[in-house]
Amino acid sequence: MTPLKTTPITAQLLRGAIELEHTEHGVLPHRLPAQARARGVDAQLAMSETQPSGVRLAFRTRATTVELDTLPTKRVYVGAPPRPDGVYDLLVDGRPAGQGSVAGGNTVTIDMSTGSVTTEPGKVGTLHFTDLPDVTKDVEIWLPHNETTELIALRTDAPVEPVPDSGRKVWLHHGSSISHGSDAASPSTTWPALAASIGGAELINLGFGGNALLDPFTARTMRDTAADLISVKIGINLVNHDVMRLRAFVPAVHGFLDTIRDGHPTTPLLVISPILCPIHETTPGPCTTDLTELASGRLRFRATGDATDPTRLTLTTIREKLAEIVAIRAADDPHVHYLDGRSLYGEEDTAELPLPDALHPDAKTHRRMGERFAELAFGGGVFGGTAA
Repeated sequence: MTPLKTTPITAQLLRGAIELEHTEHGVLPHRLPAQARARGVDAQLAMSETQPSGVRLAFRTRATTVELDTLPTKRVYVGAPPRPDGVYDLLVDGRPAGQGSVAGGNTVTIDMSTGSVTTEPGKVGTLHFTDLPDVTKDVEIWLPHNETTELIALRTDAPVEPVPDSGRKVWLHHGSSISHGSDAASPSTTWPALAASIGGAELINLGFGGNALLDPFTARTMRDTAADLISVKIGINLVNHDVMRLRAFVPAVHGFLDTIRDGHPTTPLLVISPILCPIHETTPGPCTTDLTELASGRLRFRATGDATDPTRLTLTTIREKLAEIVAIRAADDPHVHYLDGRSLYGEEDTAELPLPDALHPDAKTHRRMGERFAELAFGGGVFGGTAA
């Protein structure tokens, strides 16, 4: 048996990360830079941006055995069913070739009824892939989209080198937990990952669970990140957190887009409104956990806002205003476009594929959304002809 050799994990072997932090154990991929993280980021965003949605190791090798030591951070919600271990997807020459998980690691316990959070440290685990074809090949290991993952060591039985530039266009996307990949089956099957694969684009996913809130530091991160195609999915978190009224919403969207345009003045920019979410179509937030359902072991959400208050945001209002905003901007910016999120998941989909917790799509819906987005945006649409 050929002894395994360790290759340092560097930025040259990672795609989809904005920055790497060197920790006492190894390296931690971040999806926001340190400057943004210093801008008063709350605990939920701090957790969300370290969950490596869209981040993958990518290297060229003849190795038949690959081992990856990681230190995952698992989440436990008090009263809710146990969450499965995060999934790692192995792709060989762009095709699915295996999956795995790493047990153990740190544990964060969250009580959604009180907001309390406790952390228990854990041990490093190892991911194993064996019997890979003994030929030179491009290997990708997609990290769990919903599990903070420190990378400790990469070992193989043949040398590793970075994959040469493919020439594919870089697609930079920002959105909520739906874009982050909540309830997708695996990291390469979130709707943005699927759309990027179909469209032949390199994905940088800035989908942050619960945190698509028009934060200026997110806009600045997008401004400063090289990209050929950009999209922003706006709405659901503004409603379910009830953080903004109509008066503030319109200028905040303009300001967010203005900041992106400071760094990408002519890059195709797609503004996407929310997918259908029946609990928030005409009822504002805040959105809360249904404690009755939680007591029965089911996680579901409900809207609690005052539907008679015209100043408060609903998904219906947000779609109307986003369409108006893009129309105004398109008068002097021919590269900005609007996509109604209901074209990805709408009324006709709810009977067949209802949102299991009333908020997040399941794995089948992620696939449907990814395929539809690829057709609408890449297949001759906004991004059509621009992805290799």
